[in-house]
Amino acid sequence: MKAILALADGRIFEGTSFGAGGEACGEVVFNTAMTGYQEVLTDPSYKGQMVTMTYTQIGNTGINPEDIESRSLFLSGFIVREYQECYSNWRASMSLDAYLKENGVVGIQGIDTRALTRHLRDKGAQNGVISTTDRDHKSLIAKAAAIHSMAGLDLASGVSCDKPYHWSEGVWTLENGYPQVDASTLKYKVVAYDFGIKYNILRCLVDAGCDVTVVPANFSAADVLAMNPDGIFLSNGPGDPEPLVAVQEEIRKLVGKKPIFGICLGHQLLGLALGGKTMKLPFGNHGSNLPVMDMSTRKVEITAQNHGFAVDLDSLGDAACLGHENLNDQTVEGISHCTLPIFSVQHHPEASPGPHDSQYLFGRFVEMMEKNR
Repeated sequence: MKAILALADGRIFEGTSFGAGGEACGEVVFNTAMTGYQEVLTDPSYKGQMVTMTYTQIGNTGINPEDIESRSLFLSGFIVREYQECYSNWRASMSLDAYLKENGVVGIQGIDTRALTRHLRDKGAQNGVISTTDRDHKSLIAKAAAIHSMAGLDLASGVSCDKPYHWSEGVWTLENGYPQVDASTLKYKVVAYDFGIKYNILRCLVDAGCDVTVVPANFSAADVLAMNPDGIFLSNGPGDPEPLVAVQEEIRKLVGKKPIFGICLGHQLLGLALGGKTMKLPFGNHGSNLPVMDMSTRKVEITAQNHGFAVDLDSLGDAACLGHENLNDQTVEGISHCTLPIFSVQHHPEASPGPHDSQYLFGRFVEMMEKNR
């Protein structure tokens, strides 16, 4: 079936449909990861976006029931150069096409994703429409132009959990899969805010010795402190952090009370809570092969990233210092409070998908909690 991708600036790409038919809209971004498309699909941080994979062949490892990062698929559409129907993976249980159909995600394949990626890099991420039903280019461009900008959108509230829950699953191993860990063996009590949290973050916290309780995005600081945790975690998530004013206020109430560790959207929200500002990046950073420097050690690590906004370091003044720096565009990849046990990173140390270079950050959080018990 023919499918068309139309961008708001008038650029048209024609290909064929895979996954669900129909029409989808959102901000079009590109991801430079060569593997891990299943984890990309199930990352809640992609809500409201249509993801272009720059790697040419997608689908050749199928879909398995273990490599999922959330309860559902939240992205709007999926864009690939060449979809591989025939998959080969000892854990696979279904094809990517069937998975997208099952979850109602519209896909397009057979387009020049290199040309699309270069266009987004040069012009910036922009809104688009994928359609298998509307073949009129002018109509599709008008639809794309009418989509609300990602800036100003609160999307985290739509992917957060409804009520608190306990997490006890550890990191996957070849021998045992995902182990269930006895809470009595875990030393540190952590409350994790869910703004679109990825499962492997929770698994990494458990493996680091944390007994984790996950709470909704709108959970009050008073209720968190009543649980008397050793530390507080602020998760990743989609959209613009600035509209989450109430969340910022609750984080502000937690500052100085307990050690805090934030990732991605949690990092941005922490920056805002400390009095800083955030800005929208031209096309964002999405992939699992992006270099970052840890400013405390001067070591370079290859990281997984998925964000379209960044913290403005200058706006923080003396409240925080630069913890990590993106070596591609010199944007802020992490901040550390100057006096309090608080730090955050923009990238994803849970490595799902991606390298494991940054997993030491979970240990850093544990050390911080140990010193402040």
